[in-house]
Order: sequence, then C-alpha cells, then structure tokens
Amino acid sequence: MSPQLLYFADPMCSWCWGFSPVIDAVRERFGDQLPMTLILGGLYPGTKNALDEASKQSIREHWVHVHDASSQPFDFSFFEREDFVYDTEPPSRAVVAVRHSNPELAFPFLKTIHRAFYAENKDVTDREVLCDLAAQSGLSRETFASALDSEEILLETRRDFAIARQASINGFPTLLAGSDSRGYGIITRGYQPSEKIEAVIEAWLERTRQKRTVEESK
Repeated sequence: MSPQLLYFADPMCSWCWGFSPVIDAVRERFGDQLPMTLILGGLYPGTKNALDEASKQSIREHWVHVHDASSQPFDFSFFEREDFVYDTEPPSRAVVAVRHSNPELAFPFLKTIHRAFYAENKDVTDREVLCDLAAQSGLSRETFASALDSEEILLETRRDFAIARQASINGFPTLLAGSDSRGYGIITRGYQPSEKIEAVIEAWLERTRQKRTVEESK
C-alpha cells in the first residue's frame, strides 16, 4: 500500500483550529506523494453536563495560547453562553457525513466548522447550525440532514473514535505517516508551525526512499 498521512482531529479542538493552516500547507505541498486521510478523534463525545465557570476559564486559556501561537481568530463572546454542553459528537458526525459522500470535501468542511465555532461563535453542536453550514458549503441540505441522522454515519463516526483509541491517540491534532502494511510513524502530536511539520515530513520521505532503495537492491 502506498504511504499516506493520517490526520486525527476534532471539530471542537482549539489546537486543531490553530493547526488548520498547517494542514492546508501540508496537503498543498505533499498531496501528490502523501494523500491525507482525516480521522475524527472524539475529544468529548457524548458530554452531558454544561460548562461551569472553571471549565470556561480553562478553555479560555487554551484559546489564548492557540491564538498566540497560530494567529487564528477567536470570538471570546462564546464564554458569555449559558448552559453550553461541550459535546463534540454532533460536529464530528457532520464531518463524517461529508467525508462519506466525498472524502475531498472533509477537510474544507472541518475548517468550516472550526471557523464557525471559534471565529463566529456559532453553536456547532446544534443540528440546524450544522445543516446551515453544509448548505453554505454548497451541499444539499436535505441529503446532508438525512446522512447526519442515519445509523450508518453514527456507526462510522464511532469507528473513527475507536481507531483513535486503539492507536492510543487521545490528544489532537496528531499527524502520522506510513501505511497499513509497514506501520505508521508520528509526524507530530500537538501543534507545530508549518515549517517544522514540513521538515519532519521531508525527512520521513527521505528515510522511506532510502529504505526502499536498499530493499530493491537486495
């Protein structure tokens, strides 16, 4: 199997929003050599309790750090919301629904949800908001809504979460390189700027080429 990149992310992970331009740059530079597959990691799926003040303060601190590191925009009026339940399963299911119909659209739709939540203070746990975002992205609202509510997409989303758990990936963003036949190596666990990520990928590709040359010479 040809090598690829596996990107584990969550639509309500602030560091993933900060990492979004890096992913764009990596896909632009390495897409022909290393196609990238998006896997939804499951940050806080199924959360039931509303954020308390301590949780809001902790999240706010993360947002400040992400903004400082990445310059990505944030709308801090989010913290004026009352009784917000930080359930990451609905937006994850939304991205899976789009990926299921067209894998190439998964990455831009993930970014659309990120921007809506972090920069525009939209409630991306809400079904109607997700349907609006799909329609604004040029997707059929009816088709998307049907997929979002389907058992098939729910199970596929849970499979993504299970893949992340089985790979012991519980922090996002995480980027791996490799193949199912040869295994995967870590490019990064957590945010890094584009130049560092691209340098690591270049080094990984060079090692892979050298190893292949040695194998072919035997």
